[in-house]
Amino acid sequence: MKVLVTGGAGYIGSVTATALEAAGHVPVILDSLLSGPAAFVTGRLFYRGDIADRDLVARVVADHPDLDCTIHMAARVVVGESVAQPYLYYRDNVAKSLELFDQLTALGKPRVVFSSSASVYAAVEGFEVFEDSPTLPVSPYARTKLMMEEMLTDLAAATDLRALVLRYFNPIGADPGLRHGIYVREPSHVLGQLVMAAQGQRDAFAITGTDWPTRDGTGLRDYVHVWDLALAHVRAVEGFDSALDRVGAPSTIVNLGTGDGVTVRELVATVEQVLGRPVPTRSAPRRDGDAVGGFANVDKARELLGWTARSTLLDGVASALQWADRRQGILGYP
Repeated sequence: MKVLVTGGAGYIGSVTATALEAAGHVPVILDSLLSGPAAFVTGRLFYRGDIADRDLVARVVADHPDLDCTIHMAARVVVGESVAQPYLYYRDNVAKSLELFDQLTALGKPRVVFSSSASVYAAVEGFEVFEDSPTLPVSPYARTKLMMEEMLTDLAAATDLRALVLRYFNPIGADPGLRHGIYVREPSHVLGQLVMAAQGQRDAFAITGTDWPTRDGTGLRDYVHVWDLALAHVRAVEGFDSALDRVGAPSTIVNLGTGDGVTVRELVATVEQVLGRPVPTRSAPRRDGDAVGGFANVDKARELLGWTARSTLLDGVASALQWADRRQGILGYP
């Protein structure tokens, strides 16, 4: 099977391409390299350009008429940046994706697996969220994800386009061979900041928000190993038609997580357990766009895709720390 992966030079995209290859499939990468490193597409079928470039998308399809599916991951993903520069997020995530979806449908390549986010959910009592739980995105980034979901639902109802929407919870770690992982110099996500503090690149890790309504006052997340997440995409492309047949609809939403919630303080304790030493921390106010969080109900992923997360939080943290030690040799910076 040949699969177009937009954003395939990114963190999750590059790991997913590796998982596709391991399963015997061929990823074709379309990426602007706006943020993803060129090192992550070395040796792969790669087209550099914009997802909204209809001529480029047509050339990719002409070169690879046997494309079976598109995994659409290309997006801006930094919550704080989206608050400061919302135009960039609505343009690049929403408007450009609409052009991509329309062109793929016109070219007879209507199967789309879309990378969405658990950030679309509203806070719920008990913190467990189902695919039909209320949505209330609190940042422009999260709102773009929900808008793209709604676009896909409408397009699938009116055209030949078909969509599996995968709502990611919080990916951590690297691929098993430590070839691809978090690439930004100063990651904005919780574990990235925590690793920097553990390595001495920060004086302390800032726990942003200590008054959330959780068991210890810190935000709660469902941390899923990125390799598990990548394997879910393999299952999604392999079982695309059967999954939609089972739900009897042209599109559907599936949570991807572990089914367990971890607070920030618990994450810090896990990092300290793996390292065997304490990590300096300090308390800080909530950031713009932050949410209390939640964890996934994963019954639908199990039923439709035959997928469950296999790795533990310890596995994911250990992988993240190993990648942090390795990435300078791959990317040229710590």
